Amino acid sequence: MATATGKYLGGLRTEVRHSSSGQSFITDAPVDNNGKGEAFSPTDTVCAALSSCMMTLMGIYAERENINLEGMHSTITKHMAANPRRISKIEIDFVWPNPEATDHQKEMLRRAALTCPVSFSLHPDIEQVITFSF
Repeated sequence: MATATGKYLGGLRTEVRHSSSGQSFITDAPVDNNGKGEAFSPTDTVCAALSSCMMTLMGIYAERENINLEGMHSTITKHMAANPRRISKIEIDFVWPNPEATDHQKEMLRRAALTCPVSFSLHPDIEQVITFSF
C-alpha cells in the first residue's frame, strides 16, 4: 500500500493524502517562486518534518521516563539557496519553558532528537542548526 497519494490542484497547489488515516494537507508554491504562499510550500514541509521528527523522538524518550513535555514548541527557519534553488540551511530552536527534568534527562532528550531519521535522510549540504532552550 502506498504511504500517501498526491494530486495537482492547479495554480501551483497540491494536495497530499495519507493513505492509512485519510488526513491531508495542501502545499502552495511560495511567493518568491511564482506562488500565492497561502499554504506550506513543499520545502516548508521538509523543515517542518525535521522538527516534528525530532519532537517525536524526544516524546518517545519522555514517555519512557515519565517526563511531561507539554508546552515544548519549536521555531523553524528555512534558508534557501538560489542556484540551484534548494534548502541550504534549517534552523530549529526547541523551547521548553518549564522543564521538569534532570540535567541528564535533558541531555538524553537532546540526543534523542539528534537521532531523527529525517535528519539523517537530508542531503549533507543542508546545514542543520538545532538548539535547545531548556
